[in-house]
Amino acid sequence: MQKAPPTPKGFRDINPDLAKKRRNLIRKIEDVLENAGFVPLETPTIEFAQTLTGKYGEEERLIYKFKDRGDRELALRYDLTVPLARYVANNQNLLNPTFSRYQIGQVFRGENPQHGRYREFTQFDFDTVGSDSLEEDAKIIKAAIESARSLGLAKAQMAINDRNVFSNIHIDIIRAIDKIHKVGKEELKKELKQKGFAQSDIETLTNIDKTTMSSNTKEIFSSLEKLGLEQNKDFFFDPTLARGLDYYTGSIFELKPDNNPASLSIGAGGRYDNLIGMFAGRQIPAVGFSFGIDRLIEAIDEA
Repeated sequence: MQKAPPTPKGFRDINPDLAKKRRNLIRKIEDVLENAGFVPLETPTIEFAQTLTGKYGEEERLIYKFKDRGDRELALRYDLTVPLARYVANNQNLLNPTFSRYQIGQVFRGENPQHGRYREFTQFDFDTVGSDSLEEDAKIIKAAIESARSLGLAKAQMAINDRNVFSNIHIDIIRAIDKIHKVGKEELKKELKQKGFAQSDIETLTNIDKTTMSSNTKEIFSSLEKLGLEQNKDFFFDPTLARGLDYYTGSIFELKPDNNPASLSIGAGGRYDNLIGMFAGRQIPAVGFSFGIDRLIEAIDEA
């Protein structure tokens, strides 16, 4: 029997059973978001390379770039947020005063494939653009939690922190903080010591659990409670959450399948007030969230 050609490494077919699960999941989240006032948007899979470069820090090396027949530098989209930023910058009349959209689409990253991680995967994003009010952060968090509940994830909780609490800490220390639950404090201390960090800097890892909430996080918690959510049931404070350092400017959050900060995230987001301004020529604040469809399905199956 002739052997059929395989898919490229990191790419895959979605069989009918899984495709049905994905579509059912997407429809349920769409219902939640449309009831909350979000509208659908679609953007191209391919962008000019210069649109994407300079937006992702060290992760930029994972962008798939190529040239077309006209020798133009193009790239497959790395996420759905930078295309949103470009779209809003070109359609600023939509900000009246805010624009809330959701989008489902394929994104591409040239990383090493491993269990549950592919070079092509589906993201489900929703964002509100045009307001710096922390009430919008709370509304995004609420929409994510309600989406999880609609999928039967009754124990899911949002871990929340503030990017600004790390403003005076060395970047390598921050990255170590974000890995505490994966690697452990003692192993990270050894790693930082080998890099030549002072003991006082290394002790930041020891004391991170004693970090108090920022005033912005407290305000978001208050807004969430006004929206009918409960702390330690729907959301919790996680001082070790330190994601998206090259990207986020304020609140950062990750949706967990339970109340354990060490659990694998099923979605994440935060406030990014500088990105759209790179295209628009003026600051346009924004906050958003992204579900990873594959991880979300795994969480549903495990629940």
